[in-house]
Formats: sequence, structure tokens, C-alpha cells
Amino acid sequence: MNAADLPDTISVFPLPGALLLPRSRLPLHIFEPRYLQMFEDALKTSERLIGMVQPDPKPDGKDRLHSIGCAGRITQFSETEDGRYMITLSGISRFRILRECDGFQPYRRCDVAWDAFEHDLGRSETDPGFDRPAFMALLDRYFCAQQLSTDWDAIKDAEDELLINSLSMLLDLGPEDRQALLEAPSLSARRETLVTLMEYALRGGQSKETMQ
Repeated sequence: MNAADLPDTISVFPLPGALLLPRSRLPLHIFEPRYLQMFEDALKTSERLIGMVQPDPKPDGKDRLHSIGCAGRITQFSETEDGRYMITLSGISRFRILRECDGFQPYRRCDVAWDAFEHDLGRSETDPGFDRPAFMALLDRYFCAQQLSTDWDAIKDAEDELLINSLSMLLDLGPEDRQALLEAPSLSARRETLVTLMEYALRGGQSKETMQ
């Protein structure tokens, strides 16, 4: 797949604190009527894409969106007895919002550009400068400080991209921190941002990261 195969207009799901990254999976619980409609409409398209994007609140109170989001393909879903859906989005590519579309749908749709993120559609990224022992030592200190537990064997065996992206998505970070991780231009930059956030928390910053 390349950027030319992706649609120029997609539905977007503004969800504070939710982070989707390319080649990662995000589970979602869909229950609001407008998003149920969005989900059902997305299923009717060949791409089955939904764009995850962070709201970007401003002092003027306008309901703005961050300009960068990530689109995911609906790869799994199940319906509950009361008509809700549990779905899984598999991250395809980030996008830049060009403009929001007018229309009669109850959910938001945007014209988007993909061309700045063509490497999202390729193979898994590597992190040539990744000092895994130092990173794991920091992660151990961070988890101890936050009184968290995890499957350390699975973490130690994870590929670079899976490890860094999974932590980026699972740590309970603020919306702006998540946006910074999303917009990181490379896996190395995302890892450096993640390290900065964990070090800030260990120095007594106001972040309250916890593993979900």
C-alpha cells in the first residue's frame, strides 16, 4: 500500500488521551449514537478506516482538532447485546488534517494528506541508537516508583518498535504528551520523548503515569 491508495477524506474520532500508532492496535468501545453511525459507515467502505485525533482545546472555546492524527483499519469487532461495539483498529498511517468537511453526518469528517508519512506504510522501524540496557534500567526504576508490575520477559524480548510504541500507547500520559509521541518523526525520536517523560516523572514531575 502507498499513500495514493488512501482516501482523501476520512471520518475522525476525537478522543482525548487515546493514542494509535502505525502497525499498532487500539481497542475501542463504541457506544455513542454518532460514533456507532461512524463505525457502520466505515464498514461499508473498502478501506474501513477511522482517523483517531486528539481534540485541541483553545481559550476561545472552539472545538478544534490537532492537525496530526493516525488512521486505523477496523480489523476486529464484536457487538454486545445492547447494541454497542468492541472494535480493534490496526494503525495504518498518520495524516495531516487539511480542512474539516461540512455534511449531514452526525460525526466529523476531514480532508487529509498522507504524503508526509509514507514511511508509516512500510516495514517496522528500527532504532539504531537504542541503548536497550539503559532504557530497561530506566523503565525498571520508573515502574518501581509508580508501583507498577508487568511481564518483564515479554518486554525484554519485544522488538524495538513494538516495545517503544506499546509503552507510548499504554502509559497513562496527558493528551499533549501523547500528541508529542504521535508526531515524533522517527522511532528514535519517539523513544527519546518517552525517556524524557519518564525521567521527568522520576524527578517528581506532575505527571501521574500508570500502566493500564
